[in-house]
Amino acid sequence: MPSQAGDIAAVLALIDRTRARPGRRRLVGIAGPPGSGKSTLAADVVAALNMARPGQAVLVPMDGFHMDNATLDRAGLRAVKGAPQTFDVAGFIAKVAELAPEGVAGNYPLFDRDADSTLPDAARVAPEVGTLVIEGNYLLLSDPPWSDLAKMFDTTVILRPDLATIEARLLARWRALGLPPEAGHNKTYNNDMVNACHVLSHSAPADLTLTQEPPPC
Repeated sequence: MPSQAGDIAAVLALIDRTRARPGRRRLVGIAGPPGSGKSTLAADVVAALNMARPGQAVLVPMDGFHMDNATLDRAGLRAVKGAPQTFDVAGFIAKVAELAPEGVAGNYPLFDRDADSTLPDAARVAPEVGTLVIEGNYLLLSDPPWSDLAKMFDTTVILRPDLATIEARLLARWRALGLPPEAGHNKTYNNDMVNACHVLSHSAPADLTLTQEPPPC
């Protein structure tokens, strides 16, 4: 699902007028419910920034901080993987704080959706990077401990598509990953849509809201 050119331009304009705090990189948070298109938008924004000045921006996805499946199994949370309580939020906050200072280098994890597992230290922030674009569902949640994240960003964006759009995208995602129809239906309606409603209902206001709709949940 390609990002709209207007949305990319709006985010780039927001970043351009945002200044980092002294001694820190510029931290941009892009949030939204599952299926909102935030990951694609964030990747397109980073690509545009690096096209203008190579090496200036890096994308740091929240998905690298999924708890591993063994941990979720022990906690009885495997069925709701992707919900707020299934992430290592303390580790995520610590990593954002570690990468925030200007000029530091550091690694961070990524998530392999096909393998359904995290890849530790799979990506790196080089010292010369000046902007971190951090994306994830729960960046602006008002629920603690997630609420500690919002104050770390220099500027924020949230995507708010209507629920019908989210629903269609999620069903298509699970089909593309090869899940049988019943399993994809269960994941969409028993977990993803629950999480989408939580994001839409419990996220703090952002500096820029895209695809604004009346609160649906």
